[in-house]
Order: sequence, then C-alpha cells, then structure tokens
Amino acid sequence: MGRATAPEKAERLNRARTLLQQFDYLPDAVARMVKLSGISPRQAYRYLHQAQFLAKPVPVGDRKVAFTVKLSRELVQRLRAVANRTDLSLSEIVSRALHAALPQRRRRG
Repeated sequence: MGRATAPEKAERLNRARTLLQQFDYLPDAVARMVKLSGISPRQAYRYLHQAQFLAKPVPVGDRKVAFTVKLSRELVQRLRAVANRTDLSLSEIVSRALHAALPQRRRRG
C-alpha cells in the first residue's frame, strides 16, 4: 500500500476529529478509525493525535490524476528550469499556469 494522498490525509484527519468528539475512550476511537479507514492501529493513533489540535475541519482538495500532454522540447526545458529555480514541482507550475489561463467556472445561486 502506498502513501496517502493529501486529500486522503485531510479526509482521515476530519474523520479522526469527528471520532474524538464521539468517543470518550481513545482505544474505541482507534478501533473505529481502523475499521472505517482501513489503516493500522498505529496510523489511527497518529491521525487521532494530530486531530486533537484541529480547531476546525481540514479542507479536502481535489484528487489529482495523471494527464499526459506533448510539449515542445524547448518548452519542457523552460518548465524544468523554472521548477529548479522555484523548488516547485512540474505539476504545480503547470496547474498554476492552467488556473491562470482557463476561465473560472461561474456558480449559479
């Protein structure tokens, strides 16, 4: 099993926060967390410990998916140069550029 993604961590922290409010006895919360999340008791204790310090739920971001595109060599070189200069991942740079370039969704209501 691989590492949890950022959205999975946020969901687990929020679940742990809720369980801490429901259970007075920590081992009961751990058992429930293990059952609901499919994680080890050790991991459950860690999430519950972290959740004790949360004043409010953690926002859950979008899950990321792989998306393959073809770019010119020169553009890839420039992208990698920016990544090296800024310590940002290629995905983060491309995500920011696309957010800036694409029109924002309008919500009705």
